[in-house]
Amino acid sequence: MIDFATQLTNLLGPEFSREGLDPNLAEVRRSARPDLGDFQCNGALAGAKQKGENPRALADRLLESLRGQSLLRETSVAGPGFINLALSDAALAAQANRLAEDPRSGLVPVTQPLRVLVDFAGPNVAKPMHVGHLRATVIGDSLQRIARALGHQVTSDAHFGDWGLQIGLLIISLEDEQPNLPYFRADYDESMFVEEPPVTMEDLDRMYPAASARMKEEVAYRDRARKATAELQKGRAGYLALHTHFWKVSKFALEREFTALNIHFDLWKGESDVNYLIEDLVTRARESGVAVPSEGALVIQVAREQDKKEIPPLLLVSSEGSAMYGTTDLATIVEREREVKPDLFLYVVDQRQAMHFVQVFRAAQAAGLSEESRLEHIGFGTMNGTDGKPFKTRSGGVIKLHDLITSCRERASEKMDEGGFGKELSAEEREKTALMVGTAALKFADLSNYRLTDYVFDMDRFTSFEGKTGPYLQFQGVRVKSLLRKAAEQGFGEAPIQVILPEEKALVLALDGFNGAVHMAFDKRAPHFVAEHVFTLAQAFSTFWVASPKILEEKDDAVRGSRLRLARAVLTQLELGLGLLGIEIPERM
Repeated sequence: MIDFATQLTNLLGPEFSREGLDPNLAEVRRSARPDLGDFQCNGALAGAKQKGENPRALADRLLESLRGQSLLRETSVAGPGFINLALSDAALAAQANRLAEDPRSGLVPVTQPLRVLVDFAGPNVAKPMHVGHLRATVIGDSLQRIARALGHQVTSDAHFGDWGLQIGLLIISLEDEQPNLPYFRADYDESMFVEEPPVTMEDLDRMYPAASARMKEEVAYRDRARKATAELQKGRAGYLALHTHFWKVSKFALEREFTALNIHFDLWKGESDVNYLIEDLVTRARESGVAVPSEGALVIQVAREQDKKEIPPLLLVSSEGSAMYGTTDLATIVEREREVKPDLFLYVVDQRQAMHFVQVFRAAQAAGLSEESRLEHIGFGTMNGTDGKPFKTRSGGVIKLHDLITSCRERASEKMDEGGFGKELSAEEREKTALMVGTAALKFADLSNYRLTDYVFDMDRFTSFEGKTGPYLQFQGVRVKSLLRKAAEQGFGEAPIQVILPEEKALVLALDGFNGAVHMAFDKRAPHFVAEHVFTLAQAFSTFWVASPKILEEKDDAVRGSRLRLARAVLTQLELGLGLLGIEIPERM
């Protein structure tokens, strides 16, 4: 199904070609001046400059063959040569009915699907997820949903941090607290393994910050942790057993957070999963000359002459013999190339890690592991509190993601009480709805902003059922569901859509923008294009609702049926669009 912008661009393209101009100049977009037309094309200005003639005269010639097209009600030229195009009511009604009949609501799959690997979330085993993981998680999830909707073959991977210094710190911290555990014995073997983990998640959450702080103060403690990390990576049996325990107790908390956010992965891989590849990777890099010695370590030089700032080498093996984050990232690329064979790798990670990914991607290219052009870092800014600083607890600590989700659910429940929502729901349904509303508030607050910008999370504002919020969008969807239920109860059917009111025209134009918004979101790797679209659609529906508040009291069957069908088309697109953001619409509210 072709949207209006594409249809109009296709009409104008041949006219530009006939003038000896690039048909790409015929790009049509929604008008910035709706009073002059529904769509506009500015290509005549650039084309006239190339031809050395008056842009208005060129615009008039370009429009000549379009006059009388059934798609258009009116064409005009404004200002120095802006082409304005107004759609006919018949074209609007026809497009609305096509959208209503299409279960994909006008979304057209890509013609050349890619195999896409989306690496996101990146939690650390043995450490609870905190608010800093939120953006990576919801942005990455939205990108995988958008890519799938467009027909790409997607594999998502949480890529856990479970093989670095934090594991070494936990090993020595546990050894200090429980030195008699068999895992620290030099003669440890699998027969000594005990199924019951020696620690809880609460223990790990307590131990890691203390060990991390101590490492910064005591060089000997830091060196001991590094040694333990190196021994783990070299396969010391007892330490590998502890790693298994740390993973087991961590997984429960991680699954709880991801389930609450309705986020799922195809792969639950960690850095440790590619340890078997590291020895060969390092050997090949050394023997080929890609990796070179440097102060007792092994590095890959990635700086280039054209660089405008210093790009440090990638540290492949530390002076203690440990594999580093860059090493496991390279080994992960090797494994993904073998098992997934992606055409495109998307790494959804904080923008502050941009330098790391420059190093990794260049090193992968230098070592012949992958093509740098297929590796993309999808960075993002920070989530701040109302004070403009990174979001923290009142005491200044980092907020755990579980606590943030709980707070949003509780505040959403309070907002439902304040607005008189959910009175007819059972206690179980109400609890489920409050979680859906709280999650919508959290996700939409993030995804409605361009990912590279920092944004302020105001819980009171974003859990509101008014304004540009997730709950507001859910409410509009619930409103349509209620309307359609009541129509069915009264035996009212739907009819072909007619465009009678100006608000109906605006609503159809809003519906028509879905395909372009979703494609733009993937092309720019920016879900906010979808968020902006669904908000615009919800606003258009709200305006339509005010203009025709008593749809079920309409005596004309054709008009009533038309508006019911238009409302259903809105619901379908709202559900699809919000679904791409990972947001569900409750049945009732």
